[in-house]
Amino acid sequence: MEAVTKMVSERPVVIFSKSSCCMSHSIKTLLSDFGVNPAVYELDEMQRGREIEQALLRLGCSPSVPAVFIGGEFVGGANEVMSLHLKRSLIPMLKRVGALWV
Repeated sequence: MEAVTKMVSERPVVIFSKSSCCMSHSIKTLLSDFGVNPAVYELDEMQRGREIEQALLRLGCSPSVPAVFIGGEFVGGANEVMSLHLKRSLIPMLKRVGALWV
């Protein structure tokens, strides 16, 4: 759990993902299209990925991927991020944490 806390504190936007997950791909694409450069951790390609995935589940990330953190706070998975986007809340949130300058 401590490793996850450290990882999410190092960048304005952090995504925990799996390379084979289509929902993770969608969220990474959405944020990239906005011009955000998130830290992306592909759990299925990391040596300690399984351990990190278990920590994410303990933090309430269900399903465990995609798990999106903005400004060090857990925002949610694909549904929550898309809901924020549709409510026009996502871009202001990204600007607030310095992930977007436009």
